[in-house]
Amino acid sequence: MSGKTVTRADLSEAVYQEVGLSRNESAELVEAVLDQISQNLVEGDNVKISSFGSFIVRSKDSRIGRNPKTGEEVPIEPRKVLVFRPSQVLKSRVSGLSDR
Repeated sequence: MSGKTVTRADLSEAVYQEVGLSRNESAELVEAVLDQISQNLVEGDNVKISSFGSFIVRSKDSRIGRNPKTGEEVPIEPRKVLVFRPSQVLKSRVSGLSDR
């Protein structure tokens, strides 16, 4: 594994190379897409990208947790968490079963 992290700049450059927009337009397009995804998640909506996966907002109830160092019980407040579930297509591509 290379361990490389893909950044917004990398995504913008890929759009620039593939689509042929200017670098500024490519950066704006990437920002607009990420902003739209973020806004939908903040509003509590799930985001599904076909052949990629789904971003799901889940609500977790309050519960009693335990401090692992002291063993003391502590309350954990209710909260929302973001979960990503990859599609079967993405899972297959990552595991090397498909060249698509």
